[in-house]
Amino acid sequence: MNNTQILLSAETLNIQFCIDWIMSPESGGIDVFIGTVRNATKGKAVLKLDFEAYEPMAISEMEKIAWQAFEKWSVQKVLIHHRTGTLQVGEVPVIIAVSAAHRDAAFEACRYIIDTLKQTVPIWKKEAFEDGEVWVAEHP
Repeated sequence: MNNTQILLSAETLNIQFCIDWIMSPESGGIDVFIGTVRNATKGKAVLKLDFEAYEPMAISEMEKIAWQAFEKWSVQKVLIHHRTGTLQVGEVPVIIAVSAAHRDAAFEACRYIIDTLKQTVPIWKKEAFEDGEVWVAEHP
């Protein structure tokens, strides 16, 4: 699909590239979700996050989620980029972008994509705190 872009990478995600790619003259609404590494979880200071993924299955699941968004909403383009490796506070582990003729479809599809990604895609994160580390599945 040339209206879908899926990326799983150890490289820094390029927010401006994602916005430029998702824009089109047909789009009246573009919704972008940018996830960032926050400095605390449940009151504990976060030092860094380590992301690991089972790449072949993660890519396949992200493609499936994009396809589902096209099936459920009248969207024009879908972009899903996710980082792997060690990320510091303030860095971007995930970008979801959706364009559609109308904003409601873009908002709803973007929310669906990030929520479903966290539930189904085999990506794990290890949170590093001052007093230790803990693995957290992105999905419950």
